Amino acid sequence: MTSSTPTDERRRRLLADLTPLRRSPAFARLWAGTAIAGIGTQMTTVAVGLEVYEITHSTFAVSLVGVIALVPMIAAGLYGGMLSDAFDRRTVALWSAIVAWLAVALIATHAWLGFHSVALLYVLATVNAVAATVNGASRAAIVPRLVGVDLLPAASALGGIAAGLQVTVGPAVAGVLIAAVGFAPTYTIDVVLFSCAFLGVFTLPRMAPEHGALRPGLSSLVEGARFLRRSRNITMTFVLDIIAMTFGQPRVLFPAIGALVIGGGAVTVGALTAAYAIGALVSSVFSGPLGHVRRQGEAVGWAITVYGGAIALFGVVIAFAHALGGRSGEAFDVGILPALGGAALFLAVAGGADNVSAVFRGTILQAAAPDGMRGRLQGIFTVVVTGGPRVGDLYAGLVVAAGIAYPPIIGGVLIIGLVALLLRLVPSFRRYDARHPHAN
Repeated sequence: MTSSTPTDERRRRLLADLTPLRRSPAFARLWAGTAIAGIGTQMTTVAVGLEVYEITHSTFAVSLVGVIALVPMIAAGLYGGMLSDAFDRRTVALWSAIVAWLAVALIATHAWLGFHSVALLYVLATVNAVAATVNGASRAAIVPRLVGVDLLPAASALGGIAAGLQVTVGPAVAGVLIAAVGFAPTYTIDVVLFSCAFLGVFTLPRMAPEHGALRPGLSSLVEGARFLRRSRNITMTFVLDIIAMTFGQPRVLFPAIGALVIGGGAVTVGALTAAYAIGALVSSVFSGPLGHVRRQGEAVGWAITVYGGAIALFGVVIAFAHALGGRSGEAFDVGILPALGGAALFLAVAGGADNVSAVFRGTILQAAAPDGMRGRLQGIFTVVVTGGPRVGDLYAGLVVAAGIAYPPIIGGVLIIGLVALLLRLVPSFRRYDARHPHAN
């Protein structure tokens, strides 16, 4: 038997904590299935945006892919959270996954049949987003039961690794596949990969609700709203994320950047999207120290501030490339590498900061909320996480439509200012102590 050296111990403390995977085989299966299925989901997200842009040549039309789904997603998040608190969470997760899979299958069928209906793509993307919102709320509410409150930061960081793999591999592969073989095969791969999600959910143990849980309806919604109203720390996790995603989400600009500013077309779009994910992935892989942070509220504030600064600097790079005349066309050549490299670097920093924020925000929510309330709060959390970027899409689309060329610069500055203001106004969030979690 070999003994551990101090270097080995430091490395283990630096790298992600794998204890949740070892302690809970059910969590390990859920994590693996979600990670694999999510790669296909990200491929389809990129492909739908590119297909809409190819049909319409409109950034605003691309932004509507997310905007149209926003209101149904809000309703689905709220109702799905109530379902997760009132019924077996495993059953809720399984049925919502089936609906999401069927939506992806229909998107693939649309492409194979040679249709070019933007309206149909909007509808199917909305159905997929609604089902994914319900699924995300139920799965997130399941995790504390599988791993325990003490391992929530480690489980959240592992979720960041899964998300990082998804949005690193998925968009990059999508960009290459769309350029090489088109949209239909790209969507079909998602149909196959999504099947892994069923394995992770189907093998979960039964997740029965607490005794006396309210059925979905107005009373359940009011009970959740009352809890959230008096829970300032949990509310702050939502508000801060909305600010970051509304003013600092530049993804809707990627097709135009690839076509008109940097050049490179679909490959550039995939590279920019993947860069953000690489930052998230790296920060998750080296997330060991995050489990020892006690002032988690203050850490959220710093992480989102770094995020805002990185987004603003990304905007500066794009503005500089545009001022130099830009490059148009789908062809990828070495001439675009300086601008693409600078933009990708700051997106990677933004992705890492966003992931650190997500780890702490998710931990605060799950640790401070009682189990009987987790489904409803996770429903709201899922709406914020998935709906916030869509509001950001609308912000970027409207700013560009108004003739303002650099929404990331404006948005990044707004994020820094608003975060500083809110942390000053809500001191209890700054003082939040992970050893003594409390909602208010």
